[in-house]
Amino acid sequence: MSRLAVVILNYNRADLLADCLASLYVAPPRCDLTVWVVDNHSSDASVAVVRDRFPQARLIVSPINGGFSYGNNLALRAISAEQSADYVLLLNNDTVVPAGALDGLVDYLVAHPEVAVVGPRLLLPDGSLDLACRRSFPSPAISFYRMSGLAALFPRSRRFGRYNLTYLDPARETEVDAVVGACMLLRASVIDEVGLLDEQFFMYGEDLDWCYRIKAYGWRIVYYPQVIVHHYKRASSTRRAIPSIRAFYDAMRIFHRKHYAATTAAPLNLLIEVGISLKEFMALGRNLLLPPAARRVG
Repeated sequence: MSRLAVVILNYNRADLLADCLASLYVAPPRCDLTVWVVDNHSSDASVAVVRDRFPQARLIVSPINGGFSYGNNLALRAISAEQSADYVLLLNNDTVVPAGALDGLVDYLVAHPEVAVVGPRLLLPDGSLDLACRRSFPSPAISFYRMSGLAALFPRSRRFGRYNLTYLDPARETEVDAVVGACMLLRASVIDEVGLLDEQFFMYGEDLDWCYRIKAYGWRIVYYPQVIVHHYKRASSTRRAIPSIRAFYDAMRIFHRKHYAATTAAPLNLLIEVGISLKEFMALGRNLLLPPAARRVG
C-alpha cells in the first residue's frame, strides 16, 4: 500500500484549517494517510483546533513565522528522516479536497513513473480556474508579456499567454513547467534527490523554484485536470496585504537572480529590476488607498 504524507501549513486561519482537515478525514484515501500540520506561530485557536478536533494529525508548532518554505520544510525534514512516505502532498489550509482526489493524484504518479510532480485542477469559489495551477517559468520574455499587460490583452495567444497557459483548455491534461504549492503531489524520493524548498522565498515563488530544480534533474511535471480541488485563494495573504505584496515582488527578484540573471545581459537585468520595483510601488499605492478588506496581492 502506498504511503501518503499531506503537509498543511497554517497561519491564523483556524476556521479554514478545520474545513481542510475535515475534507481529508471524512473520506480517507485507499493509501496509508498521515497528515502533518505545521502551525507558523499563529495567535488564534489553530493549535487548539488541531489538538482537540483532529488528534490523529501530526502537529508541529513553530516558534516563529518563518514563511512558507520554512514552515513546510519543518515537516518535510521529519518525513525524510522517518522515511515514512512514498508521496508527499503540499496542501494549502484554504483548500477543500473532495472524496477521491487524493487517490486520483497518487494513482497518476503510480501509473507514470517518469513524472515527479502532479497537480490537480484548482477551482476558485466562483468555479473559475485558479490560473496558478498550471504555469510556465517566468523567463524574462514571459515576465515581460505578463507585466506589460500583453498576457491579459491576448490570453488566447500562444506567445503572450504562456505564463498561465491561458490558450489551453482547462480540461486538457498537460505537461507544464510548474504547478502550484497550494496543492502539489511529489514523489518523496524526488524531494530527497532535489532538496527542500528554498527558504530565501518567504511567500510566493518557492513552488516555481522547486519545480525549476526538479525539471533540471530531468523529471516531468503534469497538470492533471481530471482531479479537482477547491481553493479559497488568498485567504491568509489578504489579511496582511501589504507585507504579502512585498513578499510577492521579492520572490520575483529572487527567482530572476537565481535562475536567469547570469545568462541575461546587464542592461536587461537592470530593466527587469526596475520593472519589478515599479510594479511593486504601484501595487502598494493602490492597496494603501483601499480599505483593508478590499486589498489584494499582485
